Amino acid sequence: MEKWFIRNRKANYALIASQFGISEVTARIAVNRGISSNAEMRMYLHPSLGDLHEPRKMKHMELASEIIREKIKAGKKIRIIGDYDVDGVMSTYILYTGLKYCGANVDYEIPDRIKDGYGINIAIVEAAAQEGVDTILTCDNGIAAFDQIARAKELGLTVVITDHHDIPFHEENGKKQYRIPLADAIVNPKQHDCLYPMEGICGAVVAFKLIQVLYENLGIKAEKAGELLEFAAIATVCDVMDLVDENRTIVQYGLKKAERTKNIGLQALLRENKLEDQHLSAYHFGFVVGPCINASGRLESAKLALRLFLTDNEKVAQEYAKDLKELNEERKELTSEGIEKACELVEKQYMEDSVLVVYLEHCHESIAGIIAGRIRERYNKPAIVLTDGEEHVKGSGRSIEEYPMSDKLNECKELLLKFGGHPLAAGLSLKKENIEPLRRALNEKSGLKEEDFIKKVSFDMVLPFEDVTCTLIQEFDLLEPFGKSNEKPSFALKDVQLVNAKVIGKNKNMARLTVKTRSSNQVYTAMLFREFEAFEQLICEKYGEESLKRLYEGTAENVLLDFVFYPNVNEFNGNTTIQFIIQHFR
Repeated sequence: MEKWFIRNRKANYALIASQFGISEVTARIAVNRGISSNAEMRMYLHPSLGDLHEPRKMKHMELASEIIREKIKAGKKIRIIGDYDVDGVMSTYILYTGLKYCGANVDYEIPDRIKDGYGINIAIVEAAAQEGVDTILTCDNGIAAFDQIARAKELGLTVVITDHHDIPFHEENGKKQYRIPLADAIVNPKQHDCLYPMEGICGAVVAFKLIQVLYENLGIKAEKAGELLEFAAIATVCDVMDLVDENRTIVQYGLKKAERTKNIGLQALLRENKLEDQHLSAYHFGFVVGPCINASGRLESAKLALRLFLTDNEKVAQEYAKDLKELNEERKELTSEGIEKACELVEKQYMEDSVLVVYLEHCHESIAGIIAGRIRERYNKPAIVLTDGEEHVKGSGRSIEEYPMSDKLNECKELLLKFGGHPLAAGLSLKKENIEPLRRALNEKSGLKEEDFIKKVSFDMVLPFEDVTCTLIQEFDLLEPFGKSNEKPSFALKDVQLVNAKVIGKNKNMARLTVKTRSSNQVYTAMLFREFEAFEQLICEKYGEESLKRLYEGTAENVLLDFVFYPNVNEFNGNTTIQFIIQHFR
C-alpha cells in the first residue's frame, strides 16, 4: 500500500523560467529540490569547479597539510589506514597517489572486514610501530578510535585523522559532550567548531581536499589534483551522499572525467562491465562500478580493488577487473539466496511483527546489511538480519524514517554486546541466546503504528503525456546527476487508459503498455519494469481476470490506472520516440 504526495514548494515559476531560459516544468523541479535563490539556481543548472569550497576552511586542514609536508621532507615513513568499502578504497587511493606524487615514503593498510572489523585497530597500530612507521594517516575512519589513537601516541607515532563520520558524544544533563581522539590533527567537517560550509561530504572528498592543499603548499599545479576528482565522485555516489552543493559539482565533473579516464584500472573495470565509450551516469557509479569495488571488501580483500586502480599494467588491470566482476556476481548470487530465505522466514513467522529480526545462521556477514535493506524495501518495516560471526552473532539493520534504529537498539542494550549506527542503519553483535529476546523487546518497544508501514511516494507535479516533448526531456539533462536529495523528476497522471499490454523481458516479468488519456485519442508507450505480478493482480482485483486477458489481446475497455512516471527518449533503428517509465501505479 502506498500514499502519494505532490511536492508543492511555491515560487514564481514563470519568472525563474524566463530568467534562466528553461521551461516552467524544469523550474518547478529545481524549486522542489530546495533551490531558493538565483545564485543556487545558477550553480544547480550550470555547476563549475569554481563553486567548490575552499579546503582551508576545514578545521586542522592547514595543520594536517603542514605535518604531512614536513614528514615528506624528512623522508619519514607514512602509513595510510583506510576502510574496506568504496569510500575507504577511494580515499586510500587519493591519499596514496597524491602523497606518492609528492615524493612521500608512504604505504597503506586496509582492514579485513571479518578479521579486523571497521577502521583502525590496536593490532594495526602496533604493527605500524614495529615496521618503522612514523606517521599514521587515516581516511574514512578514525574519529571514534580513542584507544587506538592513544596507543599510537604511546608508541611515539604521529597521527593525522581524515574522516567524515559523526563526532562521538555522550549526554550530560541533557547536553551533548563531544569527544575526539588525541591525534596531532583531525580533519573532519563535522567537528562542531569547523567552519567548512558543507558537512555532508564523504571521506574521499576530505582526502581530495587535503591533497589539494598539500599540492598548493608544494607549488604543484591545481590541475594535478583534478586528476583525482573522478575517484572522489565515485565515492560520493557510492557512500550515498546528498547530491547537492559541491557534491553535485564533484559528481558531474567526475563523471565526465571517468568517461575519458587515464586510469588503466578504471578503464579495465568499465570495459569489463561494457561501459567503455558510454555516457556515464551516477547510476553506473552506484550500481555497476561501486558494487564491484565493494565486493572485494565483502568477499575477499579491499586491497584487490585498490591494486586495480594503482596498477599501470593493462594485462594485470584486466585480470583484477575480471576478478572484481566475478566477486560481484558471487555477491549477487549470495544476496539473492539470502533475500529468498529471509522473506520465506518473514512470511512464515514474522508478518505480524513491526520490526523484522531475521536470523540467517549461514549467511555471509558482509551481505547482511544488503539483505536487511531489501527486506525493508519489500515490507516497508525496519529490518535486522543476523548471522553467525567468528565469536558471536553479528548483524546489520536498515530502518524506515519513523523508526530511529540506533536509539531503539540503545533501549535494548542489555541484550547486546556491541552496537552502533544512526537512525536509518545500524550494526550490532549479541549472544545467540539473546536473538529471540531481542526480537521480542524491539517489537514491544517499537512505538510503530499501522500507518507507519504505508510507503510514501512523492512526485513533482501532474503532467499530461501530451505536454511532454523531446526538448523538455533533453532539458532535464541540466538537472543531472540524479541521486539522493536530487531525485530524477517524477510526474503523476490519473485515469490513464490501458489499451494493450505485451509481456517482455528474459524472465517474462516486464510489460510494454499502449496507453492513452481521456482528453486525447493519441496513444503512447509506457514501460513497466518492476512489480509486474502486483500490476497483474491489481488489474484482476479492480476489473476482473477477463479484463486482464482482454488487455493482452488488445481489446480492453475502460481499464484505468493512476501512474507515477518519468519520461525518456527511446532511440531504435534510427527512430526517436517518447516513452513513459512507470514507477508506481494504483
